[in-house]
Amino acid sequence: MVDVGGKAETRRVARAGGRIAMSSDTLEQIAAGTGSKGDVLGVARIAGIQAAKRTSELIPLCHPLALTRIDIDFVLDRPHTAVECIATAETTGRTGVEMEALTAVAAALLTVYDMCKAVDRGMRLERMQLLEKKGGKSGHWVAGRKTRAG
Repeated sequence: MVDVGGKAETRRVARAGGRIAMSSDTLEQIAAGTGSKGDVLGVARIAGIQAAKRTSELIPLCHPLALTRIDIDFVLDRPHTAVECIATAETTGRTGVEMEALTAVAAALLTVYDMCKAVDRGMRLERMQLLEKKGGKSGHWVAGRKTRAG
């Protein structure tokens, strides 16, 4: 692991996102809450939170962090028949929470797949990426910007 002992503790926030594309029938079942395994997005939210808390157990060389916040939000994208997931992770510490946010998105989307695979094995996980990070020496970074902000 990288030595972060000499770094100052600062507030650190990361947002990551991704999506799972599916058939329109599958998306409507998720929206209506009529899936055979129950509340797909509710279970996926819990899976994302649990995964964020256990990131250091899943990703080698990742520092264990005391998260102060993890939020998982979903948006139903009906025109593209997909569910979008945004995870926001926060801590006060010596290293960032990008991996926790990304791990949360991956676990949440995989849970959607698991809960809906009986009706739609062709679902696709797409566009998983870091969207934004704040805090630490490198400051504020936003996906798509050529240089870091502020």
